[in-house]
Amino acid sequence: MQQALLQVSDLAVRIGQGDGAVRPVDGVSFEIRPGETFALLGESGCGKSMTALSLLRLLPRPAGEIVRGSIRLDGEELLSLPESGMRDIRGGRIAMIFQEPMTSLNPVMTIGYQIAESLIEHKGLVGGAARQRVLELLDAVGIPDAARRYDEYPHQLSGGMKQRVMIAIALAGDPDLLIADEPTTALDVTIQSQVLDLIRKLQQERGMAVMLITHDLGVVSEMADRVAVMYAGQLVEVASRDVFFSAPEHPYSVKLFAAVPDSGKREDRLTVIPGSVPPLNQSFHGCRFADRCHRAWERCISEQPGWYEVNDGQQVRCHLADPAGTIPVERPVEAETGPDTAWSRDTADAEALLEVDGLQVHFPIHRGLFKRVAGYVRAVDGVSFSIPVGQTLALVGESGCGKTTVGKGLLQLLKPTAGSVQFEGQELTRLKGEALRRSRTDFQIIFQDPYSSMNPRMSVGDIIAEGMVAQRIGDSREARRQRVAQLLEQVGLRSEHARHYPHEFSGGQRQRICIARALAVDPKLIVCDEPTSALDVSVQAQILNLLQDLQQQLGLSYLFITHDLSVVSYLADRVAVMYLGRIVEEGSVSDVLDNPQHPYTRALLSAVPQIDQAAKREIIRLEGDLPSPSHPPAGCHFHPRCPIAEPGCSHSYPPVTQLSASHTVRCHLQ
Repeated sequence: MQQALLQVSDLAVRIGQGDGAVRPVDGVSFEIRPGETFALLGESGCGKSMTALSLLRLLPRPAGEIVRGSIRLDGEELLSLPESGMRDIRGGRIAMIFQEPMTSLNPVMTIGYQIAESLIEHKGLVGGAARQRVLELLDAVGIPDAARRYDEYPHQLSGGMKQRVMIAIALAGDPDLLIADEPTTALDVTIQSQVLDLIRKLQQERGMAVMLITHDLGVVSEMADRVAVMYAGQLVEVASRDVFFSAPEHPYSVKLFAAVPDSGKREDRLTVIPGSVPPLNQSFHGCRFADRCHRAWERCISEQPGWYEVNDGQQVRCHLADPAGTIPVERPVEAETGPDTAWSRDTADAEALLEVDGLQVHFPIHRGLFKRVAGYVRAVDGVSFSIPVGQTLALVGESGCGKTTVGKGLLQLLKPTAGSVQFEGQELTRLKGEALRRSRTDFQIIFQDPYSSMNPRMSVGDIIAEGMVAQRIGDSREARRQRVAQLLEQVGLRSEHARHYPHEFSGGQRQRICIARALAVDPKLIVCDEPTSALDVSVQAQILNLLQDLQQQLGLSYLFITHDLSVVSYLADRVAVMYLGRIVEEGSVSDVLDNPQHPYTRALLSAVPQIDQAAKREIIRLEGDLPSPSHPPAGCHFHPRCPIAEPGCSHSYPPVTQLSASHTVRCHLQ
């Protein structure tokens, strides 16, 4: 067997002192071999990122410290090196790509200089030699027109390009090990596919090892050679990719797979993992997953499980794997509670609640001393659709295509430039002042980032009641307080949470609070703007179940804005695919996802990471980024990136083609 490049043994990290000290990494051991991809998988708060930072000795100062263990790189003990020695390791032999490139890049320095910093530190290159090497790195990571981009600043680049710059910085020191911490979490599926392909290509060319930190099972399936599952500061399962995806052994791993949404689960509730990762500032006497495990018994509460090998190279930390132990009879798994064990989707005769026709939202571009209008950003450029009562329309597409602007435009949070928005037959674009304010009880919005959409100085009760106060709902303060308590219970929280503040809750709990706030005024339509994109798969399952429950109970309609097609396949009734301000394909979920007709829809579907690697599919790689909506391409806006474009595609925008009673597409080739 090939000797390990990195060996981590019994690594333990402590942040703080005394009984309240947090132990985010508590006895972790693993190894990474040269050239392999080692995936670290688990929920937020389980210690994945802190493990990676420990390898580089970048723990928060002064509270964070490594209290025991060993980290050996090619046999050299990193914990015994002085800080000057670690500076040669960081960015030289071990490099790291952080999760959020915008906060990792310096906004006042050009990207060329930021890449050159690493070359100066680790390669001794300066002047023209450094610039030439930076241009080579920019070209290697697929950034076009490298000479021009060299002098640009981070805010001038798209999300995908910023992530490529981060990769270029990481590669500048020719590392032996690249740590990629959630490198694609905030990216669209097409850009995610490009970034993952790039990491794979560079890994093969340079022979470097990759430590991939993620909670996306699809990404792990496509990228990893070996997988380690982390929970509450410890590894609970380690296996090769093939073994892990064919036969996961730890109950936590099994639950993660069951929580992934897909079209096969449309009529059923998603499996959820009750509770959350336990606080890591306590002493554990038994299995750390026992409180959330449906197979736990007395031994799990009182005794910490050891490591057991269950298959060739597959190890698991679980009493169920103890060959010498007595395993109790497995309890039947209780069905997820809700209004029904299955949802009814028989809404064929539902009346239209919202009808949008030719919606346009253009933003003027002002230039010159007198701020004259020099053009327009055509964020939304003629969008039409309808949403029946009790149904969900999913609006999908890349970032920058205008999805969120559509949502804000139909709610009149942005004034439409043209078009019609009719809600129950009433034209919303003509409403003003008090009439518009009163109508807002009928439609609400749930934002992507729950924390930034809540006032941190207001209690949860006041946040939820704010809309009721504005709309004069409730006879008294006490009536509103009771309504807030009822709403909190309805979204799976407790009434006493009304006294707490947003920072005291987890991400999934904050999203539940935002849902309760939206429900407070009894709306009929809710615009859900990427409400699950930042959540772990287990928390995402809880939120999707909740949205389904509320739709069944209250007859709600949803406009669900997302780029996660697995969520679409599970939740939506109809799908509209948007590209550069226009809808290019629309139909039922089965029409669009099982029989896509627009080349852009096919490319989106092919870019989604698949858990089942045995499933054969055509991979369509889209090059480049979305064109600017201020200067859209002539003809079909997609033709510069379309793999099957013909000369006529650049002459005129394609008309709507009716493929069936429920399926339309805009493509010259149909």
